[in-house]
Amino acid sequence: MAVEYSPQTVADLTAAFGQTGIVRPMRIGRYEAGRELTFDITGVAPARPARMRVRIERFVGGGYAGQVYRVKLLELDAPEGPISGLAVGDCYALKILLPPRASSARFRDALYAVGFQAPFSLQSNPAAARAGALWQTLIRRAARLKLGSERAVTEIHATFVDSALGSCGEISEWIDGRVWRFETDDHFGRRRHWKVGQPRDGFGSPEYLAKRQFMADVVDLLHEMGAPELA
Repeated sequence: MAVEYSPQTVADLTAAFGQTGIVRPMRIGRYEAGRELTFDITGVAPARPARMRVRIERFVGGGYAGQVYRVKLLELDAPEGPISGLAVGDCYALKILLPPRASSARFRDALYAVGFQAPFSLQSNPAAARAGALWQTLIRRAARLKLGSERAVTEIHATFVDSALGSCGEISEWIDGRVWRFETDDHFGRRRHWKVGQPRDGFGSPEYLAKRQFMADVVDLLHEMGAPELA
């Protein structure tokens, strides 16, 4: 029988730790719903500084690249001008570029150590995190010309450093979606012969074919932009 995750148990343990008087801060791996966080952020374009306070509405999930939350923006102090896309009261996606599980982080870091002889730069290097956000902004502009709409690519509004978790992060637009729609696949063998650009009739799963077509278009776009390493 699987053990059910209990946010209340986490809160009780956190309170118990706080009463011990230990000088060293408690090490955490992720945040719980209802917690309020404050970050010093930098807008993507233009790169204006600001300070924001958000409340976590729920933990969406995590993987090797990081952990994602749905948050509500409670306060935004931007003395040098507004941050494009951010408005108090709206909901956003908060991504922290550190896996919620230590085992996932070790596996990812081991792969990067072997492949690049370096740590995962998006987590540890704010300049790398900003470069990734700028690239995504540039890809959005290209998608508007190539794919008909820049909304085909998620917009990143700002980047920041989370000193509690020890990672860079980003706040981006929140997109409502769903997981893959499970369905009986009666055309698995036949679909192997389908090529991008061909009519989809008779090959089943229009959702799968549409996603495959979209990803092929994005790969072509990145090659055309001179960024094959991102494809």
